[in-house]
Amino acid sequence: MNAIAAPLVGQAMWGYVLSGAALLSFAVAILATKAASNRANLELGFLVALVVNVVFAGSALVVQIAIRGTGLQWNTLAFCLFAASGVFATYLGRWFFYESVVRFGPAKASIFQVSSPLFVALFAWLVLGERLSMGVALGMLMAVMGLALIAHKPGFFARGKADVPTKYASFLARVLQSVFLLGLFSSGAYAVGNLLRGAAVRSWAEPIAGALIGALTGLALHYFLSKDKASLVTRLRAAPRRGLWLYALVGMANISGQITTIASMRYIPLSIAALVSLCTPLLVFPLSYWLFKNQERLTWSVMAGSTLTLLGMAIVVLR
Repeated sequence: MNAIAAPLVGQAMWGYVLSGAALLSFAVAILATKAASNRANLELGFLVALVVNVVFAGSALVVQIAIRGTGLQWNTLAFCLFAASGVFATYLGRWFFYESVVRFGPAKASIFQVSSPLFVALFAWLVLGERLSMGVALGMLMAVMGLALIAHKPGFFARGKADVPTKYASFLARVLQSVFLLGLFSSGAYAVGNLLRGAAVRSWAEPIAGALIGALTGLALHYFLSKDKASLVTRLRAAPRRGLWLYALVGMANISGQITTIASMRYIPLSIAALVSLCTPLLVFPLSYWLFKNQERLTWSVMAGSTLTLLGMAIVVLR
């Protein structure tokens, strides 16, 4: 058995299958976000997606318990880790990512999401002791160079208009105007969230319960930090039904991706699970071009940078 095929047997195979399923789910979520944002308000849609996260994960947990016939064995540390992951991944990471999809399109946004496994690999090495070989370091360098190639365009760091209060304009407006900063913050938040999820699921093998805990945390944060709570019901009634249904699809796809990603972390290293599940450009690029008629004007530099990034990711996977 050769060196490449060897890791793909036994339990490791389940890890790759689960992370591959997560990849499909996240790609659907990205494309649905772009379509939904053209029909309904992003903030309102974000809330709908989070509610669907909780309902879907809760329903899945009930079915799981009914099938196996036993309840959950409580683990306080894992509960806290999953709750903290909800702050970083479900709330902060997803908010920044949704903003980048709406402002700059799914293809460019998904490229920066791919950088998240680089942060996961670094954090896993520092915190959990997952070692990085020379091959992994080379792959990470190639991926970073690819992202730099995508970013190195005139006006890249200051495009778009940010609709934020004046007192926040000195920083938040600059963030919202830059796909690089939005993508960077999203990637970093997702990486911390995945690190916490990986640490939690290895001591408490309950990926569905973990995803539900994170979703509840993210929903609570979004609700308490949202404006105009009193008019929420009115705004929901006035919102286009098709847009809300698309955001519901985003919620189902995202929570499915989270569950399968968390489950894959039981069988393969955290950085590999995050890498495979977030290689969304492999699907988003061709589908975005086809569905949105190349609205994002994908240039040769973007395509070359994307190729270099994905080659670096492949080297990491095959290390």
